[in-house]
This record gives sequence, C-alpha cells and structure tokens, in this order.
Amino acid sequence: MDKIKVIIADDSDFVRDGMRIILDVDDDFEVLGCAKNGKEAIALANEHAPDIFLMDIQMPEMDGIEATKYIVEHELGKVLILTTFDDDELVQQALKNGAKGYLIKNHTPEHLKQMIKSVYNGTGVMEDAILENLAKSTDMKASGFCEDGYTAREMDIIKAVADGLSNKEIANKLFITEGTVKNYITSILAKENLSHRTALAVYYLTGKKQG
Repeated sequence: MDKIKVIIADDSDFVRDGMRIILDVDDDFEVLGCAKNGKEAIALANEHAPDIFLMDIQMPEMDGIEATKYIVEHELGKVLILTTFDDDELVQQALKNGAKGYLIKNHTPEHLKQMIKSVYNGTGVMEDAILENLAKSTDMKASGFCEDGYTAREMDIIKAVADGLSNKEIANKLFITEGTVKNYITSILAKENLSHRTALAVYYLTGKKQG
C-alpha cells in the first residue's frame, strides 16, 4: 500500500507537532508538511500533492472553512476537519464546502489514523458526540428531512449511516451484502443531491443539507 500523504493545518504548535509525531512513526503515513493556517496549507498542497488534509477550523489569515472550499474546488485533496465540541455550526459550514468528515481533537492516536484511512478510502467519517450535538440543536419534528418516498429498507440504511456505521457493519446488521449497502447509499445520495454519507447523516439528524 502506498503511504497516505498528509498535510496538517492547525494554528496550535502543540496540535501540529503531536499529530506529526503520531503519523511519522507509522509506515502507512507520510506527513508532507505542517501549516499554521489555510493559506499555508494550500501552498504546501500545490507543491507536494497530498491525499488528506487535517484541517483546523479557526485559524488566522485563512480559516479551515475557506481553505476547504478552495481545496475541494481545485481538487487538491480530501479534507478531514479537526474540531472541538463547540464548533457545530462551523462544522456544518465546512461540510457544505466539501469536507469529508470531522474529528474531535481529543482523539487517540489509533482513532486518528483510522479516521484518516477511512477518508482516504472514500468513506466520510463523523464523531458520535458531534452528531449528537447537531441532533440536539435541532427540533427533529421541524427539520427538513422527509421520509416520504423512502422504503423501509432505505430508512434502515439512512438511520444506520446516521449512527456512524460502516458499510460492513450495516451489511451485518441488515443481513445484506456490502455491495447492496453501497448501492443503496449511492441511490439515496443521488436522490437528495448530496455528495457523501457524512452530509446524509447531518441531513437526517438536523434537516439541513450540506451538499
């Protein structure tokens, strides 16, 4: 397997250095560079062609939301947002701009690496705690998510995605194949004009589409 090339963008020296150390000792990863803001991250990307950005939201000069929009529009790599518990609204903005998921900063090293690998392999990722906050912040009855037009099986899939289950876990839970799960999710995303499963989870829980 090729090494997953990562750029770390965070205005905290402690966070950047900590993540770099965690990834540098693992042969599956290569840290191409670290940036203090989105502008520096984009400059590094244009020079080194990363696979994944670990992107803080609140940074000087160019924040993670604006940087994510630029990165996605110019196809510079996939963005995994680094967030805290009080960043819910900002997380939604980043997802709308094309981020593939979000990671709370108080992670374990193994969790960080697994989340990066998931995004690299095309699976949007989400933290349960953030999803719970998003759900609590919105009245579900007043949400924009409508179950009309979905079969019971499709709703099972949507709810499982919102619970953070992987395709394999959904397949085992519903006694169907992973391929069938993937086909269902692709169909549902197309129906709602959403780009990835993280956006679907947010839409189901909050009624707000993030693209």
